[in-house]
Amino acid sequence: MNGGDGGEVTAAPPAGPPPPLEWKFSQVFGERTAGEEVQEVDIISAIEFDKTGDHLATGDRGGRVVLFERTDMKEHGGSRRDLERMDYPASRHPEFRYKTEFQSHEPEFDYLKSLEIEEKINKIRWCQTANGALFLLSTNDKTIKFWKVQEKKVKKISEMNIDPSKVVGNGSASSSTVSSSPKPCLANGAYPDRSYSCLNNDMTFPPGGIPSLRLPVVVTSTETSLVARCRRVYAHAHDYHINSISNNSDGETFISADDLRINLWNLEISNQSFNIVDVKPANMEDLTEVITSAEFHPTHCNMLAYSSSKGSIRLIDLRQSALCDSHSKLFEEQEAPGSRSFFTEIIASISDIKFAKDGRYILSRDYMTLKLWDINMDSGPVATFQVHEYLRPKLCDLYENDSIFDKFECCLSGDGLRVATGSYSNLFRVFGCATGSTEAATLEASKNPMRRQVQTPSRPSRSLSSSITRVVRRGAESPGVDANGNSFDFTTKLLHLAWHPVENSVACAAANSLYMYYA
Repeated sequence: MNGGDGGEVTAAPPAGPPPPLEWKFSQVFGERTAGEEVQEVDIISAIEFDKTGDHLATGDRGGRVVLFERTDMKEHGGSRRDLERMDYPASRHPEFRYKTEFQSHEPEFDYLKSLEIEEKINKIRWCQTANGALFLLSTNDKTIKFWKVQEKKVKKISEMNIDPSKVVGNGSASSSTVSSSPKPCLANGAYPDRSYSCLNNDMTFPPGGIPSLRLPVVVTSTETSLVARCRRVYAHAHDYHINSISNNSDGETFISADDLRINLWNLEISNQSFNIVDVKPANMEDLTEVITSAEFHPTHCNMLAYSSSKGSIRLIDLRQSALCDSHSKLFEEQEAPGSRSFFTEIIASISDIKFAKDGRYILSRDYMTLKLWDINMDSGPVATFQVHEYLRPKLCDLYENDSIFDKFECCLSGDGLRVATGSYSNLFRVFGCATGSTEAATLEASKNPMRRQVQTPSRPSRSLSSSITRVVRRGAESPGVDANGNSFDFTTKLLHLAWHPVENSVACAAANSLYMYYA
C-alpha cells in the first residue's frame, strides 16, 4: 500500500506453500531398554490432547489412563503474553511431565453371552474443564466412563486458641476453678447432665467462668494430591464393540459408535441414550458394511460424520430426523475400471476420520492411503497421500498374518496445513496438504526421528485450484523395504498418534513408549 495521497492499493502476492518442517526429538516416556520384553497390558491404545494442548492423556490395554501436563510454559511465569513480554520465543521446546494415572476399566465377563470384555481403552476424549478440574471420557469395548480429575489439598490444624500449658489428658481444659464446680464440665463449657442445667434453679457458674471453646486458629495445607473420580458410567447401550466416542461442540452431549449403531448421550444422563444411526439390516445375511469411525463436527452441533468399511464417509444432519437413516452427503471415491481384486474392499475400509479444526475438511485413513475431503465437494477427495503403496505386492502375506486389518489413526495440524499417520517399523508419515506443497517426510519413533527420513522428490502439481485438485504423493515404492533399504517389521506398528492443537508437535505411541516431537 502506498503511503501518499491518492496512492493505489496493491494486492500482496499469493503466498506459496510453507517450507517443510524439520522435526526434532522432544522427549520419551516409558522408553524400553534393549531386549526388554513389553508386557501386553502396557501397550498404549489411545492418545488425545485436550483443546489447549496443555494436557495429554494416554490409555493402555491394561485399562489405565495416564495424564501428562505441559511444564515449559509454567517455568517462566505464566501466560503466552507474559512470555512474549519477556522475549521468550513462543515456540520454545515443548516439555510435558507425568501428572497422574488411574484405573479406568477392569476386565469383565458377560455371562449371558459367555463373552470376555477386555479392559483395553479404545478411545479417550477430553471434555470442558470447570473450576480447575479436568474432565474426560474413556471407553473400552462396552462401557463409557466420565472422569473428573481434581487436586485435593490435605489440610491440618497447626494451632488452637487454647494455652497448651492448660491442656491435659485428652486435650480438655484443666484449671482449679473448673475442678471445683459442682458438676463436671466439658471442654466447650457445657454440662454432661443437661437436666441439671435446666432443672436446678440454684445452679451457679463456676468461679472464673466457663472455659473457652477449643477452636482452630491456624489451618495449613500440608500436601496436594490428584484424585480421579468416576462421575458417571454409560453402559448396556451397545451390542457390538465401541470404536468411537466424540464430544459435541455444545458441551452437553456426545456420541458413541459401534459396528452397526451410533448413540447420542447427554453427559448428565447415564441411563438413557438415543439411537440416531442404525445400519443393522433385518436379516444379518444382508449386511454389507459396518461403521468404523464417527466424529462430531467441531463447531456445528447438529452435524456429524461416520465412515464405513466400504470406504465411504457419510455426513448427517441431526435436524433432519430423529433417526438419521439417510445422509445429507456421501463421500466416496469411484473405483478405477479393472482395478477390483480380492483385497479391494479390505484395503478400502476406513479406519479413522478426523475433522479439520475449522470443520471444512475431513481426513480419512484407509489401509493404503490418507485422503483429504472437502465437505462442500462430494465428487472425490481433494488430495490423496500414498502411505502403503509399496505393500501392494505383499497383500497376500499381510492377509495371512492379519496385518491387513490393522487400524491406523490419522491427525491434522491445528492450522490445517499438514496431516500425519502411522505405519510399520514404528514409522510415521507427515504430509503437507497446502496447495502446491510437496512436503512428505517419513520419521521413526525413536530419539533420532530423522534416521529413516525419506524426502519425496518435488513433482509439479497439475492443480487448477485448491478446491478441485487431486494431488497424489507417493512414498517409497520398494516392496518390503523403505528407501534406505531397511526391511519393514510388521510386528512393530505405530497405530496411535495425535497432533498438538496449536503447535507443530506430535505425540505417538510405539508399543508401551510415548514419543514426542516438535518442529
